Amino acid sequence: MGRIHLNLRTYQLRPGLLLWLLALLWPLTTGTLTARPHPRQIPAPEEGNAASSLNFQLSPAARQAYAELLKLRTAPARALLRPEQQRAAGSAGTLLVADCLDFAELMITQDARRYEPLIDAQDERLAQLEKSPEQTALRAYAAAEIRLHQAAAQVAFQHELQGAWSMRQAYAGMLQVVRRYPNYLPARKTLGMMQFFIGSLPEGYRWFLKLLGLPGSVEAGLQNLRAAAQQPNDFQPEAQIMLALVEETYYKKKEQAVQLATGWAARQPDNLLFSYLVISLNKRQHHTEAALAAYRARPTGAGYLPVAYLHHMAADLYLYQGQYAASERANLVFLRDFQGQHYRKDAAFKLYLACWLRGDNAAAERYRRQIPTAGRTVVEEDTYAQRFYEGQQPLNAHLTRARLQIDGGYYREALITLEAFQETPRTLLRDRIEAPYRRARAWQGLGRLDSARLLYRQTMAVAGNAPYYFAPQSALQLGYLYQAEGQKSTARYYFQKVLAYPKHEYKNSTDAKAKVALQELD
Repeated sequence: MGRIHLNLRTYQLRPGLLLWLLALLWPLTTGTLTARPHPRQIPAPEEGNAASSLNFQLSPAARQAYAELLKLRTAPARALLRPEQQRAAGSAGTLLVADCLDFAELMITQDARRYEPLIDAQDERLAQLEKSPEQTALRAYAAAEIRLHQAAAQVAFQHELQGAWSMRQAYAGMLQVVRRYPNYLPARKTLGMMQFFIGSLPEGYRWFLKLLGLPGSVEAGLQNLRAAAQQPNDFQPEAQIMLALVEETYYKKKEQAVQLATGWAARQPDNLLFSYLVISLNKRQHHTEAALAAYRARPTGAGYLPVAYLHHMAADLYLYQGQYAASERANLVFLRDFQGQHYRKDAAFKLYLACWLRGDNAAAERYRRQIPTAGRTVVEEDTYAQRFYEGQQPLNAHLTRARLQIDGGYYREALITLEAFQETPRTLLRDRIEAPYRRARAWQGLGRLDSARLLYRQTMAVAGNAPYYFAPQSALQLGYLYQAEGQKSTARYYFQKVLAYPKHEYKNSTDAKAKVALQELD
């Protein structure tokens, strides 16, 4: 069976996020069920009965360790958990939190040396849970959750077949927990996330999911996720974060997600995960100054797990502002500290841009030559960088600066930059397509929607089926604009148009968003 890679950008998460969340959002969600009930056959939680599962809570020590892990303070978390491991080593809660610690460290650092020890430890934990006399929802949930962590780790480190088998077991196990203990909300959190993302996968992957028998449902997934996010339970913070990210990415609740993350970070200024979310969400909403302020104010010091990806995000933010030397320094720190293989090509490409835009052509060429040997092409940003290298087509400086300014939320500055772009008979087709697209994004950012719609349609007309992302992204934005105005049939036309475009740089993520939007219209 060949490798199936759904890229990380599809779900807008990065290796810096607490990575048991990434277990649900990683490139593969694969598996098979022996019994496959329709999501509607799963009993709904009874209103006001969340308290009925209180006997299945974490112990106070495990809960404190988990709270420290949510702050990405893994060293203090281990210290808090150690006495509990000595007192009740085989308890489900202790085994689960210990696994969360190991898993988060592996997936955030992407250090391959941690992989085999983690898999061995997970097998031992699962064996202990299998033999445990403990017959609770927490025990069943811990077994399925640990299996899901194992699936994500196996896929991340290129053991896809083992990962598919582990995912099958995790999904089936979590489904059984929800059916047996309908009021146990942590299981609904995990099952809901799996249901949602399986249900939102692009059509190109349906054959694989059908082969493996994995059911997915955007509607059922959201219902389960919201139940876990809205009612108190040990893992409610995870559910709230997941729900905010889903609604921000797929349902355009952008400012709400920023406000939620900002509130969380204000209440827990020592929480690095919340700081990460503030940085990431502000960056995605083109609030460059706010994102950089959060980056500079992030908690640091002994006990925190190093999150190298933060520096890669900062490098982008500096690039948007034209602070090219600062961007170069931040990406060099990322490449020095990150142990994984993702975003390395993207970092080399951004290093190229920083030097090229400031006029240091020798350094720019040096970084450009690093692209093909840096990391892997799994995430879309790395694929884009590799295609840039292989394409051998020079970038247009005006369009490139405008793109960065738009990404940073500097829309008026971008329009001024675009005025310097002059099309000639020798202008590349890619640049002729990109120019109206950049103008459309700038006008949309400024709220001039009529101008944006006109330029998006112009982009699509010029592009035809050229293998660039500008036309499908234009169709996606047109769909959103018409959806917001209540013009459902027109919105549906453009969302369907997105799916019809052939392969391009960001097809997976663009198609996934269009698919969810179509389901919402229906």
